[in-house]
Amino acid sequence: MTKTVLVVDDDPTQRRLIQAVLEREGFAVVHANCGEQALDHLSSGKTLDVVMLDMVMPGLGGIETLKEMRARGLNQPVVVLTATSGIETVVQAMQAGAQDFFVKPASPERILVSIRNVLQLGELHGEVDRLKKRTTGTLTFAELIGASAPMTVIKRMGERAGKTSIPVLILGESGVGKEMIARAVHGVSDRAGKPFVAVNCGAIPENLMESILFGHEKGAFTGASDKHAGKFAEAHGGTLFLDEVGELPLDMQVKLLRALQEGEIDPVGSKRPQRVDVRIVSATNCNLAKAVAEGRFRDDLYYRLNVFPIEAPALRDRREDIPALVAHFIQRFNVEEGRRIMGASPETLALLCNHDWPGNVRQLENAIYRAIVLADAPFLQPHDFPALSGLTAPQAAPSLRHDLNHDLGAGLPSVQALLASLPQDVSVRLLDEKGHLRTLEEIERDLIHLAIEVYAGHMSEVARRLGIGRSTLYRKVREQGLDVPFSEAG
Repeated sequence: MTKTVLVVDDDPTQRRLIQAVLEREGFAVVHANCGEQALDHLSSGKTLDVVMLDMVMPGLGGIETLKEMRARGLNQPVVVLTATSGIETVVQAMQAGAQDFFVKPASPERILVSIRNVLQLGELHGEVDRLKKRTTGTLTFAELIGASAPMTVIKRMGERAGKTSIPVLILGESGVGKEMIARAVHGVSDRAGKPFVAVNCGAIPENLMESILFGHEKGAFTGASDKHAGKFAEAHGGTLFLDEVGELPLDMQVKLLRALQEGEIDPVGSKRPQRVDVRIVSATNCNLAKAVAEGRFRDDLYYRLNVFPIEAPALRDRREDIPALVAHFIQRFNVEEGRRIMGASPETLALLCNHDWPGNVRQLENAIYRAIVLADAPFLQPHDFPALSGLTAPQAAPSLRHDLNHDLGAGLPSVQALLASLPQDVSVRLLDEKGHLRTLEEIERDLIHLAIEVYAGHMSEVARRLGIGRSTLYRKVREQGLDVPFSEAG
């Protein structure tokens, strides 16, 4: 997703110069001519990723604006612009919460380096916070990505379940994020911060399952050279997550049922049972009711686990969450791989949102990972996803772009022919049905739509012909709600 920079400066020339530098690199820019206006933008709910803040302005100055931002809990990274390089000024700005500074006028390279550095620093802090919450068992539903209707239901139900000790069964296809939901249930419960132990029941050899779940004593069997606590004991006081619980063999289902009913386990080779205080959250991608009917799963265990079922939606049923997931994975893999990918192009997002993702979020995550490693541009492009875009190999992308540019380079006749073939009613109307001038927004929408049709969706050519930057064109396309299918985008 395009990163948005708020440029706060009382000098309009300085704002335009910075805007030109940023938009050329694919950033979106929002202006403010004073501190008060900047605070209004920041408090409006708009997504603003970085603030470039002039130190000296009429009214609320840079330092005062920065202090007020932090007092209001506005944590966007701030780059300070100053006309003097005095160390006292810089120290004052950093103490107020700025992440970087530069002296005006600055070179385009210095501006871009500063913006990219603070964005990367923000990504690093975000990844550290995510890992810390995951490690300490304090991940909550606020950290789950997605605001679609299905995810809103999941979060609401999970919050309620988490406040109790009720057994939770999470249902859903492979890769939908069942373990993340389980961690969030644990994170909002009174067991948050206590152990969260995950066990994949389908990945444990049958002859080792009892020992791994319930533990064993030293010498209990051949090779048992030490005492082993087991997953139930490890999760004492916290939550035990039984993933793919439908894969448990029948004899283990009996022992699991007893552990749940009695609150105690029998380690292999032990002479006495051991009390455990464990909350059970289980998950499966199979139909347990059908397994019960076929005799593959005990009905009494099924009723014990299926007290509070939560149905995790497939990714194709919440496509509106894909852009947020893409942004999250880009940020995460930027940190892990040391990359500086700014986001995904609009064409790429359209491609990703239109794919069915049979492997769900896990498949999307792996696709983004591969694209991040191979990408050679600031924004992920469709050719970075050859399996989705129909390209047989990554090398096909440059020749495809060359062919498009070659066709357009000698394309005036073909454009004229296309214009001649278009219906007459696609021209841009200036007057409405009553003979009054249409609004500028309506005329602009029709003009952009016409330009996209005339130049066959090649967005670079559309932007050039309209005399605007490519990122500005994409922003206007989003704001106007224009539908630009991937097959027509360029």
